Amino acid sequence: MTASGAGTPRLSLGTAAARTLATTAKTPPQMQAITPRHLLRVLPWVEVDGAYRVNRRLTFTAGDGRVPLVSTGARVEVVPAGLRELPSLHGYGDARVLGALAGRFVQHELEAGERVPPGQVVLVARGKIAETGTGAYGGRRVLRVLADGDHLGDLTGPAGTGPDGAAAEAVTSCTVLVLSRADADELVAGSAGLRDRLRRPSSDRPRNRYGEADIALAAGHAGEPVLPGTFVDYELSPREYELSVAQTVLRVHTRVADLYNEPMNQTEQQLRLTVEALRERQEHELVNNREFGLLHNADLRQRIHTRSGPPTPDDLDDLLSRRRRSHCFLAHPRAIAAFGRQCNRLGLYPAVTEAGGATVMAWRGVPVLPCDKIPVTDGGLTSIMVMRMGEKDQGVVGLRRTGLVDEYEPGLSVRFMGIDEHAVISYLVTAYYSAAVLVPDALGILESVEVDT
Repeated sequence: MTASGAGTPRLSLGTAAARTLATTAKTPPQMQAITPRHLLRVLPWVEVDGAYRVNRRLTFTAGDGRVPLVSTGARVEVVPAGLRELPSLHGYGDARVLGALAGRFVQHELEAGERVPPGQVVLVARGKIAETGTGAYGGRRVLRVLADGDHLGDLTGPAGTGPDGAAAEAVTSCTVLVLSRADADELVAGSAGLRDRLRRPSSDRPRNRYGEADIALAAGHAGEPVLPGTFVDYELSPREYELSVAQTVLRVHTRVADLYNEPMNQTEQQLRLTVEALRERQEHELVNNREFGLLHNADLRQRIHTRSGPPTPDDLDDLLSRRRRSHCFLAHPRAIAAFGRQCNRLGLYPAVTEAGGATVMAWRGVPVLPCDKIPVTDGGLTSIMVMRMGEKDQGVVGLRRTGLVDEYEPGLSVRFMGIDEHAVISYLVTAYYSAAVLVPDALGILESVEVDT
C-alpha cells in the first residue's frame, strides 16, 4: 500500500496508476488470481430466504468417527472425550472412565509390512494400515485402508486384530495406539456404569444398511396374510444452513472517476476485479469453511484413503462405487497430474470431455475438474472430491439469495455507501452463499493423496 503523505495510508487508487488506463493503446487491467472456478459453475443453486433445512429420515448414528489424538514430541496420546467416537461409547459421558481408558493405550511404532499388534482397540495415529482378509478363492483381500484417527475393534465385539478380527498390516511406517483385551476387561469390570452402557443396545428399532429407521414391507406372499404396518420417521432436529457472507468496501476517488474515466470506466474496472476476487474467495469458502465447506462436511463413511499413496485408477473406482451416481470429480491440478502419471505407468489413456468451455480429463465418463482451492499440505498430501449434485438427485446444492437490493450479479450486490470527507466514493460489495449435502453419499472424498510421486 502506497502512502499519500507521511505515514498516511492511501484509501483509493492514485492518479498515477489511474493514468495507465487513460493513455495509449491498452488492455483492461489483468488479474493472475482468476481461475476457472468450476465449482461455482457446476453447483446447482437453490434460492434461500433466511435458512435452508435439510430434512432426512431418522438415522441411528453408530459413532463410527475418528478418535482425536494429540502428540508431544514423539509421544502420542488419546483425547479422552474422543473415545466417544467408538460405536460402543457413542454418547457416553463419564469423563473419569474415559480418562482411564485413554491412559491404558500403549504406543507402538511399525515399519511398512509389519503386522499390527493384537489388541481390543487399535487407533491409527500416523501412517496407513491395510485391513485384510481372505477372498472367496483364497487370495488376499484388502477390506479397507485406515489412517489418521481411524480405529480397529471396539469394546464390544471382536478385537481390533488377531484371531477374532481381520488381519492388519502397515502399508507405510506407522504409529498406533493399542488397548489390550486384558486392560479393557479390567476397566469394564471396575465400572458398573460402563458395564451397563456396553450391555445396552444402541437402539431396539430395526434399521436398514444406511442406518435409517426401517420401513416394514411384505413381498412375495400369497393368500391373505396380515400385512405389516409402518411409518416413515424423520429426524427431529434436522440441520439448517444459514447463508454465509463475503464482503469488502471498494473505494474510488472522485478525482479518478472524473478525470481518468476515458476510454475505460475506472469504477467499472475496479468493480470487475473486486468481484473476481470475491468470487474466488466464495469458492474457497465452499471448499474449506469448517461449518459448510465440502471438505469438512463429507460423511466419515464416505471418506477413504489411497491404497498406496498417489491417486490410482483403483482409488477413483473405489470412490465412484460408493454412490449411485456421480456428476464430477474436483481435484487440485497437482493431484490431476499425479493421477495422469499413474495412468501413464499402467498404459491407460483417460478420456477427455468439455466443462465450462475447457477440455478436461474424465474418468469412467465423470469429468475431473481442477480446483486449486483444495489445499495441498507441505508434505504433498491433498484430497480428491466426487459429487452427485442437485435436489432431484439428493445431491450437493449451492445456496444463495437473489433479488437483492442493488444486485450486480446473482447473489452479489454492490451498494453505494456515499462520499467521505476525503472525496472518496465507497461501495459495499457483498455475496451471500453456502452449500448443503442432502444425503451422505452425495459427497465422497479420497484422502491422503500424494501428489509428488
